[in-house]
Amino acid sequence: MKVVYPVCCGVDVHKSFLVATIIKTEGITPKYSKKRFSTFNNSILQFKQWLLDNHCLDVCMESTGKYWVPIYNLLEDKIRITVASPKWVKAVKGNKDDNKDSKWIGDLFRLGLVPGSYIPEKPIRILREYTRYRSKLVACKSSEKNRFQNSFTVCNVALDSVVSDMFGKSARKITNYLMNTDTENFNPEYCKSLLHGKMKPKEDAVVDSIQGYSITPAQKERMVMGREHLEYVETSIENLDSKLDGLVCSYEPNISLLCTIPGVDRQSAISIISEIGVDMEQFANSKRLCCWAGLTPGNNESAGKKKSVRITRAGVYLKPALVQVAHAAVKSNKSPYYANKYERISKRRGKKRAIIAIARMILTAIYFVFKSGEVWNPSDLFKVDMSVVLQNKQKQKAIQHAYKLLIAEGLLDPAFVPVA
Repeated sequence: MKVVYPVCCGVDVHKSFLVATIIKTEGITPKYSKKRFSTFNNSILQFKQWLLDNHCLDVCMESTGKYWVPIYNLLEDKIRITVASPKWVKAVKGNKDDNKDSKWIGDLFRLGLVPGSYIPEKPIRILREYTRYRSKLVACKSSEKNRFQNSFTVCNVALDSVVSDMFGKSARKITNYLMNTDTENFNPEYCKSLLHGKMKPKEDAVVDSIQGYSITPAQKERMVMGREHLEYVETSIENLDSKLDGLVCSYEPNISLLCTIPGVDRQSAISIISEIGVDMEQFANSKRLCCWAGLTPGNNESAGKKKSVRITRAGVYLKPALVQVAHAAVKSNKSPYYANKYERISKRRGKKRAIIAIARMILTAIYFVFKSGEVWNPSDLFKVDMSVVLQNKQKQKAIQHAYKLLIAEGLLDPAFVPVA
């Protein structure tokens, strides 16, 4: 096989140390130099100088958790670093240790057999940290809401079966009233007076769902703690959103482009940019981007038999964001483009596969929007957004063509006049 990197280094990274093997190809037999370093900053800088002294500017290391990040931060200014997925550099079990792992990584990388992972530039990586933290806070908020709702369920309060949102205005007033009132002092009429708007016609059902409840002082304390934690998480999300607005000032034109796509709002656009960046030169084509995001079917065939073609587990943060965008796109009033495609696919393949297909279409659109710098305008949009007048004209043309064809085939009398 052809040697792609005559001088390179394979690095096996751990939490407290790393093992590096420099490989120099001189003639047929390569020469190996191994060394072990600590993951403290001064030791990483010694590792960097060791690489420069050996004229090694190409390094490959496995993406082990977050342990590779400090090394990447200190080397990226002068060293070309390839961060590889563990599945591409995995050694054979039973014949591996730290030294052999670094040598194996270097050997594979030397021959160009290790595809590198996409590592964005520093500003995008910082933005990614904020957006991923926000997604964790949103998940924490949802969990806390569920716990708060369940705390009423175990107290024989079935309010969630009547109201659509336990955190709506009327529901909040009722839950506050229940938390601040003893069971024996419950007043159904006062409870009805707390309802307003669309909840007024449901006042009898609301009272029936509450009467007979039993909330102990300990349970009330737990409800108060849960509500305080929920308010704290909501405040943290608001503060984080204000920080994000300051970080994305230079990406406002890109955010505006993404917001032209149905289903994409500002927050979704920021999350997508933090994951894929704005420079699409990192990906050979849109299919590679979709594969990197884990939205393409797998290819698993052996002996002429096709096995599972399920999508991969890649795109842990990007894929959920795109699926959320896809759900919004199929319900969007901006354009029925994705809604029509979703209906056609769901009839054949089911709703879950259809929504993944829509997410893949949206990611493809994002790729070309960034690539061309133009607003969202798919080539087949005219088939969906065509006006009624144009559709009628097309229908009339089809009738005329069919009329002429039937006459030419001798299946219709030329004197026949079709009814408009």
